[in-house]
Amino acid sequence: MSAPTPNPTRWFTEEIQPHEPALRSYLRGSFPEMRDVDDVVQESYLRIWKTCTTQSVTSAKAFLFTVARRIALNVVRKNHNAPFVALGDFAESGVLEDKPDACDQLIVQERINLLADALLTLSPRCRDVVILHKVKGVPQREVAAQLGLSERTVESHVRTGVARCTAYIASRTDSVSHRHEA
Repeated sequence: MSAPTPNPTRWFTEEIQPHEPALRSYLRGSFPEMRDVDDVVQESYLRIWKTCTTQSVTSAKAFLFTVARRIALNVVRKNHNAPFVALGDFAESGVLEDKPDACDQLIVQERINLLADALLTLSPRCRDVVILHKVKGVPQREVAAQLGLSERTVESHVRTGVARCTAYIASRTDSVSHRHEA
């Protein structure tokens, strides 16, 4: 477990509360059958407060939306507020969307930003190699030819770069996914 958030009151005021209007809008749009949006918001705040006083949270907005979404799902399930109507063919219903919801999009963007930050910690040459090979999918042989390096050097840069990025991301997330279960 990582250290608690320094000055949790300030962190909560600056990092969590500004997202309340967007959170309420998300909850109303995603769970229209739920009557107690205020209760979900307050319960989310309570759980986030408890978490930030015992451990660090790396992505406040993503954590807020994830906690609120899980609470809302539990409320809907518990109260049986979601009427289930038999639909013939789901593909024709127009109800299901293939695109991720706002919370999922936010989490993906946070992960992309974290990877970008991790890549910036690498040396320029190592970063170029990792981006070409791991991000763009260019074979190691072609990376070596493009950058004027030996294949062994490319392999070494890939191994080092991936290990450093993995360590960087792990140090920043510190099992965020487990904390989101709060």
